[in-house]
Amino acid sequence: MGKNMHDRLNALLTKIPALRSVKVYIFLLLLAMGILPSFVMRYGILQSYENRAVSLRISDTQAQFTIIANHLLANNYLQDTSNAAINAELEQISTLYDGRVLIINNSFHVVKDTYGISEGKTIISAEVIRCFKGENTTNYERKGGYIEMTIPIMDSVSSANTSTDTAQASPAAVQGVLLASVSTESIRTTIEIMKRSALIIEIVMIICIFGISVGLSSILIRPFNRVTQAINEVKDGFTDEPISVKDYRETEQIVDAFNQLLNQMKVIDDSRQEFVANVSHELKTPLTSMKVLADSLMQMGNAPIELYQEFMQDIAAEIERENKIINDLLSLVKMDKTAAQLSIETVDINELIELVLKRLRPIARTRDVEVVFESIRPVTAEVDEVKITQAFTNLVENAIKYNKEHGWVKVLLDADHQFFTVEISDSGIGIPEADYDHIFERFYRVDKSHSREIGGTGLGLAITRNAILLHRGSIKVNSVEGEGTCFTVKIPLTYVKQ
Repeated sequence: MGKNMHDRLNALLTKIPALRSVKVYIFLLLLAMGILPSFVMRYGILQSYENRAVSLRISDTQAQFTIIANHLLANNYLQDTSNAAINAELEQISTLYDGRVLIINNSFHVVKDTYGISEGKTIISAEVIRCFKGENTTNYERKGGYIEMTIPIMDSVSSANTSTDTAQASPAAVQGVLLASVSTESIRTTIEIMKRSALIIEIVMIICIFGISVGLSSILIRPFNRVTQAINEVKDGFTDEPISVKDYRETEQIVDAFNQLLNQMKVIDDSRQEFVANVSHELKTPLTSMKVLADSLMQMGNAPIELYQEFMQDIAAEIERENKIINDLLSLVKMDKTAAQLSIETVDINELIELVLKRLRPIARTRDVEVVFESIRPVTAEVDEVKITQAFTNLVENAIKYNKEHGWVKVLLDADHQFFTVEISDSGIGIPEADYDHIFERFYRVDKSHSREIGGTGLGLAITRNAILLHRGSIKVNSVEGEGTCFTVKIPLTYVKQ
């Protein structure tokens, strides 16, 4: 049932977009806060007046009927109802209160009815019986518009006793009961007049509150409109400056979040432009070299075969370089995609690193660099074997290529109950501390000339970092320029998909 109501409400909000506006919510809230208290106040005032008026009417009539009851007993009216003075008094008070008075003797017979229709009849009711026991009773009938009450008719001695404690009067002391009904039409008429006056006041209040709510909701929503306008100006390209709307804490938070996003977008845009420029440059350089070599061959009519072979070897090297750049770019693009494309499996990390080092040791031997692997303990982890292999390959290959002659590269593997750690340290040329924050950027090179000599593309560390981040891992670098570098990779043993 609750779900159906929720679905219906969502459907209604979808059909009527205005109902989803904060301005509408503020307007309705202000309207409700203004109107509901007035309704409650009107009901409370009218109810209080009615209760007070009925209470006063009961108090007033009870006092007068008590006096009449004493006169009845003093004039022996229960035995002889021909007393003109008493009859006139009863008629007068009946007319005064637009009511009816019945006198009942101790045999429960009606001896007097101001309406003249129940005389001689027997009346036995709970109120009458309670009254014969000495209890005054009152009953207000709101729908009927009258108050019904009973007053015991007692002798003077009993009356004196009941003045201190009516409930304790002796049952034999009650000689009869005065049963009266008093109209409350005048009270109801006054209440109706008050209701009409209150309705007029409420209508005026609702009109005023409606206008105030419309105005306040428009004023309160203005800062959010300014936020929207400022964001649209940035979107349309009219400005690229940070926006500022500090009217409310909420607008300030929204603006701060947008400015942070804007700064990130600027950084991403600058990075994209720089990336495009670097890609263009990197791809253009080998093509330019090949064109120069080809043009040179074409200008030589009778060049010896040895020169042709040399030039073709150079062209082949440039093609290989171009191919490596393209492959690295494709790898980077794949790394940029979501982690859902990871092929996670349980892998023996010791064997994986051994395989990486086996492939790279021939390169290390050409530079007389010693590669050492040290494992503290066997490690098995849930990783994408291809991507992790590529990451470790890049790190070890860089450690070999940017090393000194007769240097060394050490790979240390360790693990705890949550992560495995791989440290790749070398005795190479090192990295200046100022470059720590940039070495993982695409196409960034610490030593551009040396990188060109060894054929680096500037994408290896960017690929490595992305592969590690996809595994919810981390990579840190520590280096001393001229002494060596140490990369520390930390990856969870169990892959947790987000």
